[in-house]
Amino acid sequence: MTRENDKATWPEGEALLAALSPAMVALMDELAAVMFCAKDTSGRYVLVNEVFVHRAHARSRRDVVGRRAADLFVPDLAERYEKQDSYVLGTGRPLRGELELIRRPGGAPGWFLTSKLAVRADDGGVVGLVSISQDLRSQDADDATMEAISRLVAGVSAHLDATPSAPLTVAALAALAGCGEQALDRRVRRVFGLSPRQLVLRARTDRAAHLLAETTTPLAQVAAAVGFYDQPSFTRQFARLTGETPSSFRRRARRR
Repeated sequence: MTRENDKATWPEGEALLAALSPAMVALMDELAAVMFCAKDTSGRYVLVNEVFVHRAHARSRRDVVGRRAADLFVPDLAERYEKQDSYVLGTGRPLRGELELIRRPGGAPGWFLTSKLAVRADDGGVVGLVSISQDLRSQDADDATMEAISRLVAGVSAHLDATPSAPLTVAALAALAGCGEQALDRRVRRVFGLSPRQLVLRARTDRAAHLLAETTTPLAQVAAAVGFYDQPSFTRQFARLTGETPSSFRRRARRR
């Protein structure tokens, strides 16, 4: 992805490069509709793919590496990116499925689905983050669909923050999205390839994975915090979705 003179030459950038998989980095340039970047703990871009260069209106990677969001994007976007980065770097918790309405090159606004993950060194310390942002126009997701999904994702997150043990029926999910149940199912499947119930289950599992990896919270309390009825049901669902039990997931995360 990078030529030698495009690489970071400052300590934070070098620490991030050392923690990244070369194969993963090389694969990012094969993505045709997905923006990729890696940022160090100071907020500087260390690696980007060609899609990112185009979206940032830059001429080459050399014009991006070493700069920050405020140097490349309008203030509103830069502020949003920096807020997201601060959350991921400060908590170590991933940001997944963040829906954003962003102006494309040439001026046309479009919906993007962004995810960011913390990158850790061998000693477990966070040395930066990696981010992908997928242009959803290629999936023919119209603005009404994306606006409904945006309301749904925000509503599910707020529900899990406030009342994780309360059930989320399909009717309740449709109300969050502001559409009927059939339209909800169609729209969620179009964007995520999941049913609405599967989307909620993924949100619960993502939260559980963070608590298992980043805290010493007992398993029964993790189950309750993410809305499972009891620890056995949590263990069964988590193992089905991730391929390992919560206990083994926690042990592996601690060995990183």
